[in-house]
Amino acid sequence: MIFTKTKLADATIVDVERREDARGYFGRTYCEREFKANGLPTGMVQTNMSLTRKAGTLRGMHYQLAPHAEDKLVRCMRGAIWDAIVDLRPDSATYCQWIGVELSEDNGRMLLVPKGFAHGFVTLTDDAAVNYQVSEFYTPSAERGARHNDPAFDIAWPIPVIDLSDKDRSWPAFVPEGVLA
Repeated sequence: MIFTKTKLADATIVDVERREDARGYFGRTYCEREFKANGLPTGMVQTNMSLTRKAGTLRGMHYQLAPHAEDKLVRCMRGAIWDAIVDLRPDSATYCQWIGVELSEDNGRMLLVPKGFAHGFVTLTDDAAVNYQVSEFYTPSAERGARHNDPAFDIAWPIPVIDLSDKDRSWPAFVPEGVLA
């Protein structure tokens, strides 16, 4: 695996090193030893997946409050998504900053989303399938979210959002400082 730090503290892009031959390729998508050697979380307790039917559908921006905050390793298994994360840790040097990364079945790229970050994505293709490994069990009472178009972040989504759940549409405006306290 190839680990690339991003401009956001603790967020990392993980690329699969493909070993190819006439049959196709083989690559490792997770190795506790390699993650640990790169200072990344290793205690994944749950794997989730989503299938989104229409391009332009947005899921997010989601996070869980401590002590249920979760690290996420996100990978697009079919189609393509543009994955966005926002650092919501008030003590971080990259507080309220965001990045977006294209994840697709073609590039095999993954994004490690650290605890304390909001996470969401817009589908770039129809029938996009996404796999998430998470370090904490889902705890409904700890679930929170931020609006995808909140001016506090000013995320530049690469395509228009054509569909959004009622829940994701109704998250309150972001209030800086102490949001994860």
